[in-house]
Amino acid sequence: MQAIFAWDCGSLVDHSANSAQIIESIDPINTLISTHAPKWPLEKINKVDLSILRCAIWELKIEAKTPPKVIIDEAIELAKEFGTDTSAPFVNGVLGSIINQHESSQST
Repeated sequence: MQAIFAWDCGSLVDHSANSAQIIESIDPINTLISTHAPKWPLEKINKVDLSILRCAIWELKIEAKTPPKVIIDEAIELAKEFGTDTSAPFVNGVLGSIINQHESSQST
């Protein structure tokens, strides 16, 4: 998460393999965030929340090795620890919406 936050703030840092893959997938990840948080343009989302969402969405949709519940729980805990009072509910809502859409598309 720290590398994604630094990248988003324009910092040049060494990237881990995961953070490099997240950055390579940033456009579809950002599209999912925009779709599932339509009242919040990306530039208006708290940078910490945005970094948490980007990491979690990459884990959910691209890496897909960890159960979704675990990913969402970890993202919420990060939001509680590093975000604002509204970060955890916001992150939970966006990720929940993504999971609900995925489950709906799987059942049709």
